[in-house]
Amino acid sequence: MNFLVLFTMVFLNTQCKQEQPLQYPETRMDDAVDNYFGVEVADPFRWLEDDNSEETRSWVMAQNEVTFGFLERIPYRNKINERLTSLWNYERYSTPWREGKYYFYFKNDGTQNQSVLYVREGIDGESRVFLDPNKMSEEGIISLSRLSVSNDRKYMAYSISKGGSDWNEIFVKEIETGKVLEDHIKWVKFSGISWQGDGFYYSRYDEPAPGEELSGANEFHKVYYHRLGTLQDDDELIYYNSDHPRRNYGISTTDDERFVILNESQSTSGNAIYVKDNTTPGNGFKNIIKGFDYTNRVIDHIDGHLLVITNHSAPRYRLILIDPANPAPANWKEIIPENEHVLRSINLVGGKIISNYLQDAHSRAFIHNINGTKEAEIELPAPGSLGGFSGKKDDNIAFFSFASFTYPSTIFKFDVHSNEYEPYFQSDVDFDPADFETRQVFYTSKDGTRVPMFIVYKKGIEPDGSNPTLLYGYGGFNVSLTPGFSVSRLILLENGGVYAMANLRGGGEYGREWHEAGKQLNRQNVFDDFIAAAEYLIDEGYTNPEKLAIQGGSNGGLLVGAAMTQRPELFKVAFPAVGVLDMLRYHLFTIGWAWADDYGTSEDEIHFHNLYSYSPLHNLEQGVNYPATLITTADHDDRVVPAHSFKFAAELQSRHEGDNPVLIRVDVDAGHGAGKPMSKIIEEQTDIWSFMFYNMGITPGY
Repeated sequence: MNFLVLFTMVFLNTQCKQEQPLQYPETRMDDAVDNYFGVEVADPFRWLEDDNSEETRSWVMAQNEVTFGFLERIPYRNKINERLTSLWNYERYSTPWREGKYYFYFKNDGTQNQSVLYVREGIDGESRVFLDPNKMSEEGIISLSRLSVSNDRKYMAYSISKGGSDWNEIFVKEIETGKVLEDHIKWVKFSGISWQGDGFYYSRYDEPAPGEELSGANEFHKVYYHRLGTLQDDDELIYYNSDHPRRNYGISTTDDERFVILNESQSTSGNAIYVKDNTTPGNGFKNIIKGFDYTNRVIDHIDGHLLVITNHSAPRYRLILIDPANPAPANWKEIIPENEHVLRSINLVGGKIISNYLQDAHSRAFIHNINGTKEAEIELPAPGSLGGFSGKKDDNIAFFSFASFTYPSTIFKFDVHSNEYEPYFQSDVDFDPADFETRQVFYTSKDGTRVPMFIVYKKGIEPDGSNPTLLYGYGGFNVSLTPGFSVSRLILLENGGVYAMANLRGGGEYGREWHEAGKQLNRQNVFDDFIAAAEYLIDEGYTNPEKLAIQGGSNGGLLVGAAMTQRPELFKVAFPAVGVLDMLRYHLFTIGWAWADDYGTSEDEIHFHNLYSYSPLHNLEQGVNYPATLITTADHDDRVVPAHSFKFAAELQSRHEGDNPVLIRVDVDAGHGAGKPMSKIIEEQTDIWSFMFYNMGITPGY
């Protein structure tokens, strides 16, 4: 195959300008055609779905050659890289948590590829390294996924991911001696690790056929019990449903191991719950919550009654007690009723119930007695996001993290009984929060819906419509976007830029109704909300279409792809990351079938027409000047397979007309995002900001 890579670049006023259009790699088109309910849909780049073919690998290499050739000619790219490396070079800690006499926490010295797990005896004891994933691979591509300490506090089971894949392997380590046992579990995916006795439960799929590891459909999820000191081949099969290959299963246990909880799901929201009471010999699993219409989570038990968060008859969630012997909804006891805000999480600490709510996309927290009566509010430092609340039922001391857009993640030590907290660890980032400002605004979408959006910028910028602006969104799967701190985002803010984050329908910011208003046949509402956010930013003088970029990842990549194909003139730059871009075939790969509850599938005629109407791959038009586009994906992404991005890039390059570059950047030994080494994060963020500034004609002040 011939791949033409031709650049003629000259530098003018510190900006590099193209004298002639980019020459993209030649991409073969074949004659693949599908017939959906009488509608013929061509799929000329289907061959790019084969991630194992030499032709696909050659195409990826040729695309990367063009992309990195373009990026390397941006004159300030190295300066941005240096600034990002400097910004990220500060100590970062996780929220510590207690396991018996041990306290565990993660720490990153600054630019370590992976954070290191430490342990110490007592809160003030001497720390020692317990697990350092940086020593598991030279490139830093092995990351820790799940951690679980045995209830006798002798062992920690931990899972690792290689190259960002969802596939995990489980190992076991003695806490006191640091000895790694011979236990080794493979082909684990979408699994917790839950101890009972001298072993633990986990979930896995059968070993995939060679060549299908990263793209084959994940079906027939199974739950096993592994006893320490035995081979995986000897593990006991606990649950397997041969009638429903597209359901997932996971087991958890209560702190005292009395109850074993089996969760069953067929999508990313909604689950059935089965319970086994170990105090009754020979007792099997009993279905206490049926069907998949509601989302339910068992917190623990109180005197044999299960404490459960549910949105059953409560779109914004409530806390209830269920008697496993009489589990019908009519017998449920309400502990914390639903109110006007979304109940996100519950923690049992110091004999109290601590609730975490979402009010207009930022956190509020309250202390309740064990019967649910509200006693006090935990006054948080600012509108932001509460996370990582740790503490045991008999602890008076707990820890939590807090962050906002201009408030770096801080760990606080909390006294439950006095409702007082103090900083335990504060981040030392090279920036002054007082220089920046955050506003929350509410704008009107196409159908009149009121939608919230956060806007962050450096104090003193003028609303003259000239500010480089990045609009970020997600809008799906009941996911709530809340204020959080980003080191990378400082590159934009300290160069006079504006960051905007819209809380679109499809998310969970206002509960089940907000989610459903953006799913399946209502999906266009999400895109309308995003487009309306862009129009608001322009109308209010923050920016203009020549200075506006849009960004989103995964389902957010779909959002960006849909927005740029529906309103290409509204944006100068587009960043669809690891996106779901082929809406007609997404369900055929890995875990894609589980997204049908949010999207619908092309196997249904009504949903086909809806999906076809907005699928980014199928709505690119010939001769349109699309925004400057940098598609990002990775070769080990087995969540949203890179074929989505490959095919979208090929189609975009074949149809786009204009001077804006439309490129794809394919990372190697990386996945959907989790566990990505710091070195790769810095490289990718460097390229994103360089690409954005260059295409907006902006020279950053470095």
